[in-house]
Amino acid sequence: MTRVTRDFGDTMQKDAVPAVSADVAFSSSRFPNYKIGANNQIVDAKDDPKVLSMKEVVARETALLLEQQKRLSVRDLANKFEKGLAAAAKLSEEARLREAASLEKHVLLKKLRDALESLKGRVAGRNKDDVEEAIAMVEALAVQLTHREGELIQEKAEVKRLANFLKQASEDAKKLVDGERAYARAEIESARAAVQRVEEAIQEHERTSRASGKQDLEELMKEVQEARRIKMLHQPSKVMDMEHEIRALRIQLVEKSKRSLQLQKELARSRRGEQSIYQLFELDGTEALGSCLRINPCSDNAPDLSKCLIQWYRLSPDGGKKELISGATKSVYAPEPFDVGRVLQAEIISDDQQFSLSTTCPIDPAAGLGSYVEALVRKHDVEFNVIVTQTNGVDHPSESIHVLHVGKMRMKLRKGKSTNAKEYYSSSMQLCGVRGGGNAAAQALFWQAKKGLSFVLAFESARERNAAIMLARRFAFDCNIMLAGPDDRARLGS
Repeated sequence: MTRVTRDFGDTMQKDAVPAVSADVAFSSSRFPNYKIGANNQIVDAKDDPKVLSMKEVVARETALLLEQQKRLSVRDLANKFEKGLAAAAKLSEEARLREAASLEKHVLLKKLRDALESLKGRVAGRNKDDVEEAIAMVEALAVQLTHREGELIQEKAEVKRLANFLKQASEDAKKLVDGERAYARAEIESARAAVQRVEEAIQEHERTSRASGKQDLEELMKEVQEARRIKMLHQPSKVMDMEHEIRALRIQLVEKSKRSLQLQKELARSRRGEQSIYQLFELDGTEALGSCLRINPCSDNAPDLSKCLIQWYRLSPDGGKKELISGATKSVYAPEPFDVGRVLQAEIISDDQQFSLSTTCPIDPAAGLGSYVEALVRKHDVEFNVIVTQTNGVDHPSESIHVLHVGKMRMKLRKGKSTNAKEYYSSSMQLCGVRGGGNAAAQALFWQAKKGLSFVLAFESARERNAAIMLARRFAFDCNIMLAGPDDRARLGS
């Protein structure tokens, strides 16, 4: 019997025990803590200390999201929520896999326990004690597995709540992103409209600043005068002495200029032997660009100028070539840029008598006008404030301010946004100073934009009038057009 029992024990050791120990390794008195790794592989937590539990992963991700929520933009927050939602889905999938693995473990443990129970009745002695110890360890493992399943269920519920929270947060973030995008688009459109309004306001300010520039200059001059007056109050004796001296010098200069002009006229009369004729009329005015020359009677026997025929001419400095100035048939004539360097002559016919008056010297250019025009030539378009006094020979009742544009290719006259005339330089265009008129003739010009459309324009000063004429002729010459007054182009071409 002893041998039979020994043989049975040996048989159990060879057949049953090795089969159990081949599948399960009991390295200690407690069941080891296993975890499910990648590809559903069982990983020992002691071998990989970096592996965290699902609860710790969820807690860490939640803490990171809460910390970054305040400093992330709306778009980054939405992306973070989407990543968190994906992570929660992944965690939920891992929990599902762990649950399935847990069920499989329960089945395996039950089968293992049944096998050990069946083995327990078939072994004796030390092997039986080992089997009972294995059964106890399997039961302890079952208890731990049950406890772990409870934790997994709780973690699954937390993961589900977190997934729902992240999903709702992601949807809210998307709504915020859409709202912020719509608000940003509205702000961009509003900014564009504001920029356009600012540009229009700047353009309007530039237009008004040109019109108010002269007023600002006058106000500045008034302020300078007021400053001088205040300074004079602090230093009355010195300033008053200087002003008296300047005033006296100016008076003396004017008197000497008049005396010099009178002597030049008397010298010319004596040279030409026409003293008897010149005693009836005389030519008054500064013989320079920007002034007016006026025929005045100097004798009681002089004929009435209103009943006389008057015609003005241009003479070469040597007196050889004589050119008729079309339309210059008044007693007043304002020299224009074509007259610079020429001698002006006026012929007066009364009944059977004919009188002739000439300037003592060629017409002088205006001081600083050449440099002023050269500065304007650099611009593509130059604007002048004018008043339209005549349109097609008919007086213009309104005295509203217009703007004359002198450009490199064309000229334009406008009032506000309405355009009166806009023509390119052509052979039908005419431009010259007003030939006749009152004291304002030096500030006015005649402009024929095209056949059948002409204007008489009054400028703010004689300097601007002469600058506009010279500038327009300069630009027209660049376009191979000779811009002059009536009948002047033919004479200049000959």
